[in-house]
Amino acid sequence: MDARLRQALERAEEVARELADPATSRSPKRLTTLGREHARLEPIARLAHHLTRLEEELRQAEELVQESTDSELQALARAELERLPADIRATRDELRERLLPRDPLDDRDAILEIRAGTGGEEAALFAADLFRMYSRFCDRHGLRVEPLSLSEGTGGGYREIVVVVRGTGAFGTLRRESGVHRVQRVPTTEAQGRIHTSAATVAVLPEAEEVDLSIDPQDLKIDVFRSSGPGGQSVNTTDSAVRITHLPSGIVVSQQDQKSQLQNKLKAMDVLRARLLDRAIAEQEAARASDRRAMVGTGDRSAKIRTYNYPQSRVTDHRISLSVHNLPEVMDGDLEAIMGALRMASREEREDWS
Repeated sequence: MDARLRQALERAEEVARELADPATSRSPKRLTTLGREHARLEPIARLAHHLTRLEEELRQAEELVQESTDSELQALARAELERLPADIRATRDELRERLLPRDPLDDRDAILEIRAGTGGEEAALFAADLFRMYSRFCDRHGLRVEPLSLSEGTGGGYREIVVVVRGTGAFGTLRRESGVHRVQRVPTTEAQGRIHTSAATVAVLPEAEEVDLSIDPQDLKIDVFRSSGPGGQSVNTTDSAVRITHLPSGIVVSQQDQKSQLQNKLKAMDVLRARLLDRAIAEQEAARASDRRAMVGTGDRSAKIRTYNYPQSRVTDHRISLSVHNLPEVMDGDLEAIMGALRMASREEREDWS
């Protein structure tokens, strides 16, 4: 852990220097990237400072117990010796988790999609309950929820809700929520008091950032030819028209509206960039749809990751075989026990401190 901590602290200093550089403020993309990295590294630096202080307090307490003749001071030092080791372990554990190799996507904002699965109106009502649960969780943790689209069900719930969750580490915080969520309860429409099982799907995706549209000149074939049609004195007298072919994509753009070859080339490049951006966004959306299908499957209630059992006030996460018996609190946004256990399980899978 010590080597990783040194690297993180050195990088934190580098990031701070870059953020203070006036040149950084002139590059919004660079500023955003450094800002996210600073938000990730600053808690590590703070924890490292706190750990150093705790270890120094422990050393001083040990010296007092051995050297002091003042009984009152010795009693205070012994009390510190009982408290400090646990604080040091907890701080080390938190540092260890924060120093684990991290997916760069974790720092992004998240797209949260909730859809009613099997169960008809009850599934739509459950989708609305899940949305309320995540909204309250986000409020507790300083994350901002911005609605993108929603489709209401016939019985007061939602067939589909799509929101963007903004804030530091939004995707990393919510990414383990993806999958089929199952509910077991007596619907309000059930006259016989029978328990029904319904399901809703949750997909958490990293928000796509602005696509890098740097175009390699080697990928372009540029032809010039004479303009035709209306266009002033230059028409049919100079090779001012431009045709640009983007070889990797096969996109062809022709421009002849301007009088000069340079103006036509610049305008053609603008059109080419717009078409490449449109294609890249379409590819991102296709990848996002593929990721969503992998996350939630068919939405069938048998393919569940978590069950919310109302009669027994129990929530069970089937991936880690964890059950908690505080369903009202969970539905009110208190997901820390479950999310913390999932983070711990993920950490144990990845961790290698040898």
